Amino acid sequence: MRAATAHDVALIAELRATVMRADLERLGRYDEHRVRQRLRDTFSTRHTSVIVTDREIVGCLTVRPVDDGWWLEHFYLAPHHQGQGLGSAVLRGALERTDAQGAAVRLHVLQGSAARRLYERHGFVVEAEDPVDVTMVRVPGARHAPGPG
Repeated sequence: MRAATAHDVALIAELRATVMRADLERLGRYDEHRVRQRLRDTFSTRHTSVIVTDREIVGCLTVRPVDDGWWLEHFYLAPHHQGQGLGSAVLRGALERTDAQGAAVRLHVLQGSAARRLYERHGFVVEAEDPVDVTMVRVPGARHAPGPG
């Protein structure tokens, strides 16, 4: 992992569009421009790390401070790197750091997204839902549930 730079935003926006396309289409929410612009509008080099393997950017993760803890967003992993434990390792490392700060972590995951299982395995629970998003929260030190990845 390395800190993100302003030069990474275009590549990460494309990664976001690729990773989220199937779920957004299933929900009737895919927009070719908007999916990339939402990343550009909220991209922060200060709080974003890129995931690099073999000198290739294969993912990213943003963990930014909010009033009552941390907000986890823009966690994308290239499809050919999913299901191999890399996402779990990255998430575990981020949660170790937020646990050390003693504050809760929140996130949104799309309804029906396979990513929800990853978050549940790492101690996140549902806080609220609407037809598109599920808001999840993880208290500091929540137990990591056994399971793949």
